[in-house]
Amino acid sequence: MLSRLAPRLRLIVLTTFVMTGFAANSVLCRLALRGDHMDPAGFTSLRIASGALSLWLLVSLGGKKRVGGDWGSALALAAYAITFSFAYVSLTVGTGALLAFGAVQASMLIGGLLAGERLKPVQTAGLILALGGLVYLVLPGVAAPTPLGATLMLAAGVAWGVYSLRGRGVNAPALATAGNFLRALPLVVAVSLPFLREMHADAMGVAYAIVSGAVTSGLGYVIWYAVMRELSVTQAAVVQLSAPVIAALGGVLLGEALTLRLVLASVAILGGIACVVTSRR
Repeated sequence: MLSRLAPRLRLIVLTTFVMTGFAANSVLCRLALRGDHMDPAGFTSLRIASGALSLWLLVSLGGKKRVGGDWGSALALAAYAITFSFAYVSLTVGTGALLAFGAVQASMLIGGLLAGERLKPVQTAGLILALGGLVYLVLPGVAAPTPLGATLMLAAGVAWGVYSLRGRGVNAPALATAGNFLRALPLVVAVSLPFLREMHADAMGVAYAIVSGAVTSGLGYVIWYAVMRELSVTQAAVVQLSAPVIAALGGVLLGEALTLRLVLASVAILGGIACVVTSRR
């Protein structure tokens, strides 16, 4: 029995860590941009540079002389990071979450269907329940988005979905992620150059970007690629709906009120995720 539970417990712990990292990325980005601690182009460049450096050091200390990854994944990573940062300049938290996670779900579920996966009735019910919980959770913060902000966030969601799908079957997650970050860095820098005059940063903004890049992105994405090998595309898509819940619960730990809306939405989202994840193919 213990031999069966150990791999499942490990998967749960790793997935929880990754989703916490995803939630932290949103929080760190919003703190940096909304607090005017840093501009979106500078934040994105430093985020990817920090991730690339930390991962390069990680694989070098591990005795590896060559990284993995590919330019297709790097392009998806760069597109996600750039559009995500610029989108949050004009979007509220609730609207951004709906657009981003809606796009992630759509792109990954389509990828799963094309790969031959099919949803069981209980998985379909779980998906609907989780999405409904997300809408209920962020509804108070939903506002009509600007066309540019909405387009950028939808693009970020699709790009992240593509990046996740390309990680399935990767045998060396650390090497692949390091290579993707190193390749994405010049792409991000090239896009950021036209905004050079608008770049600004204080110590707090730099700290947010470095933590987001080296820890919650760099290390988080390595573990995400490892976790993806244990999940179906459908499961990997739906489990990401836990990130807004984790972010909201983190706010409670920082002193925000624990509301009935948060409790009910959390139960719906986590219950829906459980229906999808525990249903075996």
